[in-house]
Amino acid sequence: MDFTGRTVVVTGAGSGIGRAVSRLFADAGARVLGVGRRAAALEETAADHPGIAAHPADLRAPGTAREVIDAATGRWGRLDVLVNNAGATRMMPLGETTAEGIADLFDLNVTAPSLLSSAALPHLRQVEGAIVNVSSTYGHRPLPGAAHYAASKAALEHLTRSWAVELAADGIRVNALAPGPTESEALTAAGLPDAVVDQIKQDEAARIPLGRRGDPEEIATWILRLADPQTTWLTGQTLTLDGGLELT
Repeated sequence: MDFTGRTVVVTGAGSGIGRAVSRLFADAGARVLGVGRRAAALEETAADHPGIAAHPADLRAPGTAREVIDAATGRWGRLDVLVNNAGATRMMPLGETTAEGIADLFDLNVTAPSLLSSAALPHLRQVEGAIVNVSSTYGHRPLPGAAHYAASKAALEHLTRSWAVELAADGIRVNALAPGPTESEALTAAGLPDAVVDQIKQDEAARIPLGRRGDPEEIATWILRLADPQTTWLTGQTLTLDGGLELT
């Protein structure tokens, strides 16, 4: 996959899947704007990868979506791919559900990618670019105790299908990747104690038919395939990459 001369915006680029996909795009020749809230983590992502520019930003802040897209196009003059990878995970059983908790999840998992995609649209039209949304296997299967996280990913998958039809006349392809449990900092970032995180990881691996959690690099490879300009006739699809978990 060759992305030489193409510009890519990756959100959530400070760790996990976002870091892996930023580096893989850069290795494939792309110029990458890596977006995230933690400047130090973004600099680590960009280390030894001159094709990556770190761009600290809070995607939930007003005006950030436009500012991010302007930063990429102002720096490189074009935008070819938007990867909406940033997202939050939150354990929130129904009996503990709050309006604030729901809003926090949907602000980052649904509203932010929507505003970014809208801001990117004029530039993607110019090059018949691509949007890749990062969902989750739980976007289309139950997740007791974290139903609103699952619902936010279900919303993102339906946005993917709707945008694919809406933007097809512009030559813009929109697809989603739905990873299963993948090694990242998401569980720790959700505020769970280390012992709980370790137990969750063990339980998840035991339920996955292939017997392990995913690796960020293998997820990143499929994001590039969905964004590849040579993938000319694939749009509106959600590819589940979860070691067979969806089948159980």
